[in-house]
Amino acid sequence: MNLFARSKTKKTQTNRDRQKLNQIKAWIGQVLDVEPDLAISINQLQCHEAGCPDVETVIVLMTSPPQKYKISKPLLEITEQDISQLKIND
Repeated sequence: MNLFARSKTKKTQTNRDRQKLNQIKAWIGQVLDVEPDLAISINQLQCHEAGCPDVETVIVLMTSPPQKYKISKPLLEITEQDISQLKIND
């Protein structure tokens, strides 16, 4: 028994997450017109405080000062339209 082997399900999910992250970064580059080499942090967070969504995705553009955006959806549910809304709310 190999305790360190990854299951195919976990590996497939990791690949899907990575593809979604890359797609979101591409949408950010197009919609917000950022430099291709700009560092972008994308994190899915769970909130346990009253009044905040159960899961939100936080996007930080590593500019000076950093630009921070929140989307009240899990990472895998984010669409190009959600990213377009960031520009409107900016």
